[in-house]
Amino acid sequence: MAKTVFYNAKVYVENGVFAEAVMQEDGWIKLVGTNEEILAAAEGAEKIDCEGKTLIPGLNDSHMHILQLGMAMDQVDMAACKSVDEMIEVGKQYLKDHPNCKGMFTQSWNDDNFYPDQKRLPDRHDMDKISTEIPLCIARICGHSCVVNTLALNMMGLDENNHTVEGGEVVLDETGFPNGYLYENAQADARLTIPPYTVEELKDCYRRGMKYAVEHGMTTTQSNDYRTVAPMENVVQALKELYESGEAPMRYVSQCGCENIEQMKEYAETYWKKTVGADKWMEYGPAKMFKDGSLGARSALMRKPYADDPSMIGVPRISDEKQDEMIEYASKIGMQIATHCIGDGAIDITQKLYAKHNPADNPCRHSIVHYQITDKEMVQFTKDHNIYASYQPIFLHYDLQICADRVGEELASTSYCFKTAHDMGIHASYGTDCPVEDCNPFLNLWSAMCRTDFDNKPEGGWLPEEKVDAATAIDMYTIESAYHEFKEDVKGRIKPGYMADIVVMDKDIFTCDPKEVRDILPVLTMVGGKIVYRK
Repeated sequence: MAKTVFYNAKVYVENGVFAEAVMQEDGWIKLVGTNEEILAAAEGAEKIDCEGKTLIPGLNDSHMHILQLGMAMDQVDMAACKSVDEMIEVGKQYLKDHPNCKGMFTQSWNDDNFYPDQKRLPDRHDMDKISTEIPLCIARICGHSCVVNTLALNMMGLDENNHTVEGGEVVLDETGFPNGYLYENAQADARLTIPPYTVEELKDCYRRGMKYAVEHGMTTTQSNDYRTVAPMENVVQALKELYESGEAPMRYVSQCGCENIEQMKEYAETYWKKTVGADKWMEYGPAKMFKDGSLGARSALMRKPYADDPSMIGVPRISDEKQDEMIEYASKIGMQIATHCIGDGAIDITQKLYAKHNPADNPCRHSIVHYQITDKEMVQFTKDHNIYASYQPIFLHYDLQICADRVGEELASTSYCFKTAHDMGIHASYGTDCPVEDCNPFLNLWSAMCRTDFDNKPEGGWLPEEKVDAATAIDMYTIESAYHEFKEDVKGRIKPGYMADIVVMDKDIFTCDPKEVRDILPVLTMVGGKIVYRK
């Protein structure tokens, strides 16, 4: 039997409770206690002297896209671009370096980072300067809008006579022809112009993404990869081969994108609740729905027009009627739903539909992913109906700069309410939406604890009353993420009977300056009793 003992450690058990040592056996925590107690039972175990280092449960990202992370590592990177002209030059250079490229995709640029005198959105004519021979889909960092070249528009069949996409928006030029800029479902369709990855290519993407994740202390990813960037059958096969071979280094819970009732029924009947791999490290979890877009792109669905652009109120990616039908179906069969909602309009509609089809205790644990723009009444409704919130604190470094401008000071003051939700007893977890943001959990923990941009501004944090302490932040990333999986009794704690998912850190998150949390790195990551990373 495989045993491991960690001793001379600071083992985080729960808020205010620490131990000196822990023993795992065959992937499960068996003993937690003093050095003397654990070492006395350690016959035949690998013994690891932690030299006073701090141990926490494995970090569990409750919403991200790990396949896209692996893809992004090999795609053109426009994150540093400060203008459309720079985007063009970066794109042209990428094609010079990759002469066999058959289609260009990226999700990395951000117009809010452009030079003040060059703040404009790109169009198809800009993209044609990169290439007219292969399709280009150049998505904004949020993933909710993109620009394409003329070839991609033609492949999509969009022109002056055909420019309507349900749940999306096609921007037109002064002649009435699509100018190449697309929102929501229209940009999702644009991604289909890029040649799909093969199964082997997808496996390589997963390997890259998962390697980076475990090196940063992640032991579980709850990931939305299906139907978003590759054919579902290819993704299913790639994951199946990785997990059946035991090659994948971390646990994986799918969040399968469903745009209509037919896709939801197919997922429920074919995949839902099935597991893969000899030790069941992978399983098919919630159906994922999209109600709106992003705050940065002004496609998040608001109840009132945007304060800085009254012509915009957001883009509903799915009608209330279709959403109602899908939530009713899922609730009847007991299948969990995770719905992307950022704007207060999207959150309000979605949680009322959740409540309509579920008892007050929400047995399906339907969740709202992002849960950003809220007022006090909305948060109280969330509590009253036991609706689960999946936060991304790392968004704050950017959103704190635009939120009040977008939605007004009053509504901004009750949004991103991490501590309020925790103090009210709302079930809430942390994730990163990677590759929208880095999936490094310590950046995310730092954001929740400090609430500043990367220059530590504003001093004292934005809405500082919503800061959380280290124990709360870790719990949101571990036991509360496990709650989203219905696994809070066996995952997310270092206690006997729990999965042996453990991270040993190079700095004590409980005593260091909160500003230093973003610099923490693991020295060891264990998943199911297996050491998958060691510095």
